[in-house]
Amino acid sequence: MAESKQNPPWMSEGQAVLPQQPQKRSWWNNQQQRFPILQKKRGVALLITIMVLPLFGLLGLLALRNRGGGSSESAGGTGSTGLVTDDTYFYGQSEPVYPSPMMTGTGAWADAYTKALNFVKQLTTEEKVSLASGLSSSTGSSGTVNGCSGNIDAIPRMNFSGFCLNDAGQGVRGTDFVSGFPSGLHVAASWNKVLARSRAESMGLEFRVKGVQIHLGPVVGPLGRVVRGGRNWEGFSPDPYLSGALVSETVQGIQSQGVITSTKHFIGNEQETNRQPTGDVESFSANIDDQTLHELYLWPFQDAVKAGTANVMCSYNRVNNSYACANSKLQNGILKTELGFQGAITSDWGAMHAGVASAEAGMDMVMPNSDLWGDNLTKAVKNGSVTEDRINDMATRIMAGYYQLGQDQGFPDPGIGMPADLSKPHDIVDARNISSQKILLDGAIEGHVLLKNRNNTLPLKKPKILSIFGYSAKNPDQWNYKPNGGVAAWTFGGESSYLGRDTAAGFSGHYYEAFSDIAPNGTIFSGGGSGAVTPASVSAPFDALNARALDDRTAVFWDFFNPEPDVTATSDPCLVIVNAFASEGYDRPGLRDDYTDGLIRHVADRCNNTIVVFHNAGVRLVDQWIDHPNVTALIFAHLPGEASGRALVSLLYGESNPSGKLPFTIARNESDYEAFAGPDLPSGQFEKFPQSNFSVEGVYIDYRHFDLKNITPRYEFGFGLSYTTFEYSDLQVTKQNSTNTDEYPTGAIREGGQEDLWDVVATVNATIRNSGDVDGAEVAQLYVGIPNAPAKQLRGFEKPAVNSSATVTVGFELTRRDLSIWDVVAQKWRLQPGKYGVFVGGSSRNLPLTGTLTI
Repeated sequence: MAESKQNPPWMSEGQAVLPQQPQKRSWWNNQQQRFPILQKKRGVALLITIMVLPLFGLLGLLALRNRGGGSSESAGGTGSTGLVTDDTYFYGQSEPVYPSPMMTGTGAWADAYTKALNFVKQLTTEEKVSLASGLSSSTGSSGTVNGCSGNIDAIPRMNFSGFCLNDAGQGVRGTDFVSGFPSGLHVAASWNKVLARSRAESMGLEFRVKGVQIHLGPVVGPLGRVVRGGRNWEGFSPDPYLSGALVSETVQGIQSQGVITSTKHFIGNEQETNRQPTGDVESFSANIDDQTLHELYLWPFQDAVKAGTANVMCSYNRVNNSYACANSKLQNGILKTELGFQGAITSDWGAMHAGVASAEAGMDMVMPNSDLWGDNLTKAVKNGSVTEDRINDMATRIMAGYYQLGQDQGFPDPGIGMPADLSKPHDIVDARNISSQKILLDGAIEGHVLLKNRNNTLPLKKPKILSIFGYSAKNPDQWNYKPNGGVAAWTFGGESSYLGRDTAAGFSGHYYEAFSDIAPNGTIFSGGGSGAVTPASVSAPFDALNARALDDRTAVFWDFFNPEPDVTATSDPCLVIVNAFASEGYDRPGLRDDYTDGLIRHVADRCNNTIVVFHNAGVRLVDQWIDHPNVTALIFAHLPGEASGRALVSLLYGESNPSGKLPFTIARNESDYEAFAGPDLPSGQFEKFPQSNFSVEGVYIDYRHFDLKNITPRYEFGFGLSYTTFEYSDLQVTKQNSTNTDEYPTGAIREGGQEDLWDVVATVNATIRNSGDVDGAEVAQLYVGIPNAPAKQLRGFEKPAVNSSATVTVGFELTRRDLSIWDVVAQKWRLQPGKYGVFVGGSSRNLPLTGTLTI
């Protein structure tokens, strides 16, 4: 049972802390304090035994009433109208799993575990609690300690200097002298594991130099179920395998620099609408069945745990009607037991709504702070409401990450490069490294996806006249720090989007405002919210284009403001550079907008060589104009980070060959996505408890949905053009006869789950030939048709560079987990006997090589 809800401020990572209201204890918590035996499993069992017989009769009666049996009396948490008014209606929907498992220190964690145990045994209760409870008044630009998103206090007598926690997945946010890396979505569009690792290493180094011990990322939740989800751009892809491969590289890269990753948001945080309680409306509940959870949403978290992530952030939403940060099934049962997670679980900012219940359910650290912990957690430990074992394990898990990443050996002081107020004099700590420059540019280039290139319009060849239109071509009119706290435009990525107006509204819990589809005040380097970037310098498309035009002596005309600009008839080409914006705090209002589509059609009607470039924070529909005879090329530029302009020019002029592929599916119409195009809203009897039923579609999101429903997309998952062409041949599928292929794994639990899940069952090889006259890189994709599962699922990808006329061989390994389905009865991954389809090619719908694997 959870304590009654506290109405928190509407916060995210790094927001200011507002005064909190007094917390009310629930009836169950009061009974536990009166009768300590009820804190034990045997006490609960005794109570259940006493109550179970009459309860069955009541449940039968409630079932009739919940189906509209005509009674006007209130029962089971419903009012006289059938409206659900109390949490008791949902009790039992999320399985309770207690107690919270102790850290075991298995595998690579053994030494860190021993050091953490020795450290913790010397602490007082108050000091253990301080490790778990954030400092008040220490958050971001409202802070008094530093500019970190959150802080854990020092314990000077133990030579422990504390923790600085800071956003986010695209670079160090909210401070000076840092870089702006490509977004997670942009990395996914590159399909480049090596580049993902290099990006992570460079990014991790900047966090380290700035004195950030815990990096609040990477993001694999949201996965991308809701197509208009406001934070999809922070993560990688709605495909769990692609997200899992890239989060693994990201975790390893960042942590190679001694910085802890807090992989987030665990789990089901697939929409922004109603993400936090507002008035008398609770957070939405992601209702996820066991198989869908394992095969889709948990998959990339499992990869992150196997990669060694030392921290996981629990999410705002409810899961099966239990708040994620107080959900014992998820935290105790799945993360810490099934996946063998050795690190600590940290709350999202303001996501904890119960004190004792969250601790017992497995949460280890609250951020940015909470009256429910701190002194109250100390009291709970001393009066037995929280056991000594639990607080010791919380502190041990937190400190084990510290030792595991070597932060006791020369790590910079917490927040040393994170001044609380950038407008005041402060010591400059420049975190940028010259070695990162190539990574920033290459990452920006490779995440661009060429979707149309009629008659080889691109690359450009020193055009005589270049006309540039669109609001996303130029830099925003303002790029300036504001030290007034809250949701400042620069701090939270809103410079180009009405100076952060919509992001501020979303953060304040106003989920139903008239939000804009676009950022009309300039180009975007990231989306909005806590995942935004604040690079020290930026390259906008117009800057780079104008510099190139000067070198080529090209005449340039431009109009960034007029929806119906004059178009010079002799222009060749015309560039229309626009965007589709998204932000934390609200979900996108649509997947297209009339203003932008009208601008594109207006220019195309007057220019016979119109090239469209979109900076897009997710899916953007194009059917309003894509078949216009004068629209000759289309590039999805996604969110490239600080090197945006330089990257675009490199591609437009052929200095680089496009190699990106779509990490999502682009439909012809929004209705093709069906129910999960947008967020689920409060309705009917659940107006106060919004419900989002993931089991309606199960694992069939994105391309799996289009395959299942036989819907032809405009551009399929994995699609992208190049300035050259590639041919596939010589498929070879080889079963590893030495590998055990019994139906269920038998290995011990290690980080990531049973260790034999990662045994290689088969290998697949194919040959790729560059049949064009330009050097390039091709993303070879492996899909597998697993019995009793979607027709095909991504299970491998490689991106070799292939010179013109050259041939390379690519190889893929298929593990037991790759080929298994989740068995909800056995509670294990099941490798079924039978035939598995094997498909290799350049996209999810261009798979020229087919074969069979027999298990």
